[in-house]
Amino acid sequence: MSQTYDRLAAGERIRARRRLLGFTQEEMAERIGRVPKYYADIERGNCGMSVETLLALSRTLDLSLDYIILGEGKEGEESHKDEVSVILDLIDRYPDRRRNYAMRLLKLFLAAFDE
Repeated sequence: MSQTYDRLAAGERIRARRRLLGFTQEEMAERIGRVPKYYADIERGNCGMSVETLLALSRTLDLSLDYIILGEGKEGEESHKDEVSVILDLIDRYPDRRRNYAMRLLKLFLAAFDE
């Protein structure tokens, strides 16, 4: 079965992952070494990407090239593991006091659903 590259769908996958990681478009552009307008155009599917840009996105977003380009690969069960990893990475960015507070809030939030 032959797969085709859909820039709109690729942009949507990139946008979803960026949002999950909690980055703004400007932060992502800086992380991959591109100007914000170009990065925004990638997310909107208005332009293609060089191999270098694609590799930078793959590394920064921790997504496989297959998933970015074709929507195959890193998803499903791995996606759940990625979400947990992203949450832990976000919490780990903060100093001890804020991290402890975030962990207490998360535990309270989850406990509310156990009742």
